[in-house]
Amino acid sequence: MINYDGKRFRKVSTDPNAPVTLYRQKDDLVWAELTGGGVRLGSLTGKCGEDGTIDMAYTMVLASGQVIAGHSTNTPEFLPDGRIRLNEVWERYGNPGSRGTSAIEEVAE
Repeated sequence: MINYDGKRFRKVSTDPNAPVTLYRQKDDLVWAELTGGGVRLGSLTGKCGEDGTIDMAYTMVLASGQVIAGHSTNTPEFLPDGRIRLNEVWERYGNPGSRGTSAIEEVAE
């Protein structure tokens, strides 16, 4: 199992203000809090499988005031430099709901 505790991730984008999320882990439980960019405050809570896949729920309050919640399954991929990329398949609940894919990458020290 991958240990995500203490690893920092950022959405794959060219936005230098994209939030950096610090992941915490104890046994198979994974959680994090994020702020920055267009996110006033967000959190995630999930479970890590033996293969490193994280199944999580998330909530966020955006800078616009919109409150969002959803679910994501994040599958790890190891980059050539040893960092982890998490390939996300997500669903946002509510009106309007949406689905999509995205990726976050471990921030190099």
